[in-house]
Amino acid sequence: MRKTRVLIVDDSRTMRRLIAATLLRDPDVEVVGEAGDPYEAREAIKALSPDVLTLDVEMPGMDGISFLRKLMRLRPTPVVMVSTLTAKGAATAIEALVEGAVECVCKPGHGDDGESFAALPRIVKQAARARLRGPAPAGARPAAAAAMPFAPDRIVMMGASTGGVDALSAILGGWPADCPPTLIVQHMPVGFTRLLAARLDAAAAPRIMEAADGAPLRAGVVYIAPGGPLHLEVDSAGQHCRLVEGPKMHGVSPAVDRLFASAKPTAGRVAAAVLSGMGRDGADGLRALRNAGARTFAQDEGSSVVYGMPKAAAEAGGAERVLPLERMREALLRACAASPHPA
Repeated sequence: MRKTRVLIVDDSRTMRRLIAATLLRDPDVEVVGEAGDPYEAREAIKALSPDVLTLDVEMPGMDGISFLRKLMRLRPTPVVMVSTLTAKGAATAIEALVEGAVECVCKPGHGDDGESFAALPRIVKQAARARLRGPAPAGARPAAAAAMPFAPDRIVMMGASTGGVDALSAILGGWPADCPPTLIVQHMPVGFTRLLAARLDAAAAPRIMEAADGAPLRAGVVYIAPGGPLHLEVDSAGQHCRLVEGPKMHGVSPAVDRLFASAKPTAGRVAAAVLSGMGRDGADGLRALRNAGARTFAQDEGSSVVYGMPKAAAEAGGAERVLPLERMREALLRACAASPHPA
């Protein structure tokens, strides 16, 4: 099998060596070159044609976002951002994901537990197979959802990982101001989800915020699970958020399966979707919800950056329908309508 060819772009020689050493632990990964700034990177890309770039978030000479935009416009290449957990680094990483980066991992020794960095070889191999979806044209906004009355007890749940920022931006950009309470698990390091919520909130009609333990579920509010060791759940009555301790599932926390499983007692009120992502988190929970009476959906292969999680959900029988991203928002909302609508 052909090795995944990686170009490392980072202004720190020490960090480049550490990234290279981590990548080379996997025999299926080849480091074909290094660059200390975007200008060196541009020449290296032309000469080496790598499958994937690892890109430092904060770069000298030309900031990482400007370089990423140029790359996606002129020579689209999968990019994995390598970020510090500083406020600036995390904010830039979120912007990079919106601008077309496939994934972001944290540099070790900057407040992270090191697990995401250790997973770098697996992430770059997956990134090499990702479907690149460039950023929306400047000024473009998703079309607003068709107005419809929602049943007062309905709840929407979504789970995503790699490619999820793209999917969530597309769905929530047209989410109505009076939406049913919406809970989201997006796999992302601690500290990043608050910034993701703020970014999405600025472009959406409802309020979008990190979930807090005990927060009541209210119409017009979207709750994003905080990155970190706690899982997001709903209480047995489906009326409040809960942040609970527990082991990781599928190697991640918070886990989509934990959120979905917690909603089984009130599954008849739930519309749930598994969106783009790596792995199989959400597959078992979506099947359990469907069997308990929920409306369930999965993103299709053609619109997913990584068709891992939604594929697993569909193959497990959890999705009643597999839909392209552009139809997902309408399907979820129609499933919550006060009067029956075909989703």
